[in-house]
Amino acid sequence: MRNKALYAAMAVAMLAACSPKKEASAPNAPAADTAAAAATTATPTVGQVEIVAELDITPGNVTATRDGRIFASIHGMRRGPVQLIEVTGPNSYTPFPDAGWNAKPGSGKDVLNTPHGVLVDARDWLWVVDHGNWMEPLQAPKLVAFDIAGRKVAYRHDFDRKVAPPGQILQDLAVDSERGFAYIADCGPDPAIVVVDTGNNTSRRFSKHPSLAAEDVELVVEGKPLLFPGADGRMGPARVGVNPITLSADGETLYFGAMNGTTWYSMPARLLRDGASDADIGAAIVRVGSKPISDGAATDAEGNHFFTNLAANGIDVLDKDGQLKPLVRDERFLWPDNAHFGPESWLYVAVNQLHRNPIFSGTTDQGKPPYLIARIWTGTRGQPGR
Repeated sequence: MRNKALYAAMAVAMLAACSPKKEASAPNAPAADTAAAAATTATPTVGQVEIVAELDITPGNVTATRDGRIFASIHGMRRGPVQLIEVTGPNSYTPFPDAGWNAKPGSGKDVLNTPHGVLVDARDWLWVVDHGNWMEPLQAPKLVAFDIAGRKVAYRHDFDRKVAPPGQILQDLAVDSERGFAYIADCGPDPAIVVVDTGNNTSRRFSKHPSLAAEDVELVVEGKPLLFPGADGRMGPARVGVNPITLSADGETLYFGAMNGTTWYSMPARLLRDGASDADIGAAIVRVGSKPISDGAATDAEGNHFFTNLAANGIDVLDKDGQLKPLVRDERFLWPDNAHFGPESWLYVAVNQLHRNPIFSGTTDQGKPPYLIARIWTGTRGQPGR
């Protein structure tokens, strides 16, 4: 991954077709203590930002439990010594669930290769999407859930090539633990939503609908339109399809949109659960409202939608009345990646400077630690576990 040829190969895996343990300074300190230490006794103000962690490795996606424990994948575009962590302090972390699952990628069946989307559900299971890309050789994609308390595998699904074809990049996810379904965005060359029926351990793919595709809009970060190498190695405008994906509080509505897109869509989740035809699913998709160019989103219990805004270094909110407004603008938010609710009104966000990675520039990596995990007080009823 140190020359342009390999950058191009990485890009093809994403669009043409998205180890030792660190000795933490406080390895036994729960992340809840970190959050508690940062909090003030007064009620936070809406839009208040707190930096929970400053890390020397790059968080991909972040999620938090109801009591404030924080977990993050490590981004496969800028690999570290581990692939999945629990944050244990402002500058420290430990591999999760153990060193075995964080062994060298590609070294075994029970290893996390390129974990990306992460989410803690209502049962305190940590769900992890491992798409297996951005490495040689490529690894088979899988969905794994770890019981946080026991640090053991609670569920696993290995995707076949029909559901996750070559070139897939399974990323963000939403989980309905009550009904036993997981919904995963695939922003590869054939953008899709993948549905996993965890009760029957089956999966299906919904694709080839216009709502899943990238719009012809520029991906601009720090004022520069980003490029991306194509199949021939030449740089071209970055265009990424469906990526942010969320679920309503009652589990009945699935929301989604393209990274390179300004439209937020919805569909009845029941159609995906019941195995409806692609035609029926497509006919039920409706526009919810506007969104910024965004890598992540979260929906609260009141029906408000929160988006990372890549161009503006911030977070926007599409309120339940359909108005899109800025919530946060912060110069430190250099590529706010995903967003998930934790305790109360706290929205957790991974900030990872992904636009400075060679896969978007074809040059040396310009990312500069620390990479951040932040949280924002939304003032609404958060929805952890979705």
